[in-house]
Amino acid sequence: MLMPKKTKFRKMQRGRMTGRSKGARTIEFGEYGLQAIDPGWLTAQQIEAIRVTMSRKLKKIGKLFLRVFPDKPITKKPAETRMGKGKGPIDKWVSVVKRERIICEISGLDEQEARLVLRQAAYKLPMKTRFVKKNDTYES
Repeated sequence: MLMPKKTKFRKMQRGRMTGRSKGARTIEFGEYGLQAIDPGWLTAQQIEAIRVTMSRKLKKIGKLFLRVFPDKPITKKPAETRMGKGKGPIDKWVSVVKRERIICEISGLDEQEARLVLRQAAYKLPMKTRFVKKNDTYES
């Protein structure tokens, strides 16, 4: 699973996901990409699931670029635990994905095959996404 090697602080506050993504709103590395329409958290397991799915579909023809990394620790207290006694241990690592962020990109395929591969990846994600091309502008 993906997670940072080292962090400055062990635990983090939850934060907000309102507004558009500050960066990663255009396709930089590939030809086609998957752009988030809704905000949400992508867990390390979900990122790994899309990576495995896309790499299986791409074989050795295309190239995959992941634009998200799970760098936010999410804590969880055990079930049936009384209030207080501090924040719980780290349960999972997530990546905060705001609106219009490019989640992944691919190159080396024609548009029809790229749509098919990215649709398979979109099924693994907990948010609505759209297919985008290199020089198209999508403003919402």
